[in-house]
Amino acid sequence: MKGIFIAYDQAYNMEVADALNDLGVKGFTMWQDIAGCGSETGEPHLGNHAWPTMNNAILTFVPDETVDDILAKLRAMDEETPDLGLRAFAWNVEKSY
Repeated sequence: MKGIFIAYDQAYNMEVADALNDLGVKGFTMWQDIAGCGSETGEPHLGNHAWPTMNNAILTFVPDETVDDILAKLRAMDEETPDLGLRAFAWNVEKSY
């Protein structure tokens, strides 16, 4: 099992959740209106006068064999609109119940 954390510009709204659903991912936790700043080329999303946009984030846990398809779909979304910003990170889950 893998955990995937996805941070993305709020302009994507439900598109990321819809993409996960299309790939068979049913369970996730979503946070809306969170602040952040990309580490490479992204502009800050801080919800203030200078940087008014905000981010959303999703955390999901999926079978190992689905990770590559999920990350490929998210990368394609990011490449279509790189100015918005979307990043996903996957890691091993040691235990769950």
